[in-house]
Amino acid sequence: MLLIQYTLIYVSVLILVALGGMFSERSGVINIGLEGIMVFGALGGAFVLFSLPVGTNPALIVILTILVSALVGMLASLLLAVAAINFKADQTLVGTAMNMLATAAATVIVKSYNSARSGGDNVSAILSYIENRKSFLFNAFGMELNWYMVLTLVLLIVAVILLYKTRFGMRLQACGEHPQAADSVGINVFKMRYCGVLISGLLGGIGGIIYISAANSQWDFVYGVAGAGFLALAVMIFGQWNPIRIALSALIFGFFRAIADAYMGFDVLVNLVPGEFYKMLPYIISLIVLAFTSKKSRAPKAEGIPYDKGMR
Repeated sequence: MLLIQYTLIYVSVLILVALGGMFSERSGVINIGLEGIMVFGALGGAFVLFSLPVGTNPALIVILTILVSALVGMLASLLLAVAAINFKADQTLVGTAMNMLATAAATVIVKSYNSARSGGDNVSAILSYIENRKSFLFNAFGMELNWYMVLTLVLLIVAVILLYKTRFGMRLQACGEHPQAADSVGINVFKMRYCGVLISGLLGGIGGIIYISAANSQWDFVYGVAGAGFLALAVMIFGQWNPIRIALSALIFGFFRAIADAYMGFDVLVNLVPGEFYKMLPYIISLIVLAFTSKKSRAPKAEGIPYDKGMR
């Protein structure tokens, strides 16, 4: 049961963040900065969990945490949007800079926050964080589940409908495939690309708080989100920028990521290889999978190419 619970949590993280990357790249903007967006979103949500007093209505805790994480993630994604869309900066470099900035900034903010609290305030905040996290838990099917899992399923369904069944989704895809053609029929490419990047920020921010509060369960940003954002990028590529395929890919990657946390509960796994191997396993699997499948990947044609209205 423990392995299943961990798998579902990591699958939730990977699906949301990979969907965020998908929306951004479908609009034509490469979002390497998903790792940084996750960190910023996690930071915002964690502060909510620390700040709300014990005894706050559980539904309010869940709603506020998710909203703040999504909002902070969207604000962080604006760094990429402005640099890549308005200033036509190299999207890979901007995303890399965002990842470095996020981890460094979060580490400084957390250390300053912890240093500023006195002994009693520190204990009270930690107690609030621990207790408020329990608001996301519920029991079903004989095991402990998390409302994040339900939210992920809902957002996955919304993503499928939004991308394939709405005018917005069709226009977004057009901007990532043939932006000049889209512009010629009156579609505002800059606006659509902003929407794609902001959606990636929203989903990435929520993915970040899931990782910190449900998967990692530590108030520590020294290592950011430990490569979860890059793993989500691998899921997105393996899933061919398709929501359903992304969900199926996340199940595979999430399972191997869960083994790294749950292997201690299985004597066979403990005695088989050193524990460090299981921590490396999801990243090894991602390298192997991408090595064999990346040649067949078909990314949006215009992704990574700054749009110039003067070009035809």
